[in-house]
Amino acid sequence: MKSDIKEEIEIPEGVEVSVAGSTIIVSCGGNRAERRFTYPKVSVGKNGNSIVFSSKKATKREKMMINTFKAHLRNMFRGVKDGYVYRLMICSSHFPMSVSVDNEEVVIKNFLGEKIPRKTRIVNSTKVSIEGNIIVIKSHEKERAGEMAGRIEKMTNIKGRDRRVFQDGCYIIDKAGKTIR
Repeated sequence: MKSDIKEEIEIPEGVEVSVAGSTIIVSCGGNRAERRFTYPKVSVGKNGNSIVFSSKKATKREKMMINTFKAHLRNMFRGVKDGYVYRLMICSSHFPMSVSVDNEEVVIKNFLGEKIPRKTRIVNSTKVSIEGNIIVIKSHEKERAGEMAGRIEKMTNIKGRDRRVFQDGCYIIDKAGKTIR
């Protein structure tokens, strides 16, 4: 059944929000996140100290997208205030693997005894640091931090060998505050 939907999200203290068309810009301190919220029949607006998503004669698809937009906006608020941290553990058993950050790239040398180092570029708005055998990825955008962690984990993917025996690689152990063990 079609009905009018209007959802409001309160803007947290200390966070500045500006709406330009369907683009929402969230900033707090030195962090800034920008995202376009476009979907047919869903409108975005600012009403005092809240962001309003509304749709007239909405079906379940519009309701689904409004709830998705709300989740993205909550992630943006948390990101600019606190930030997101992903941690990866470096595991190497036989060949001593070395991981370094050089010129906006993460470089893995001597992975399974390979002569050519594996490289991936660092996604913009993320900071990568290495603390012992832990790789720490920080960003104020959840998607960028997750993308960078996924790139590093995928870079050490082993093919054609038994994963029970060859356990070398970089594995996500903390995922935006959730521990994975």
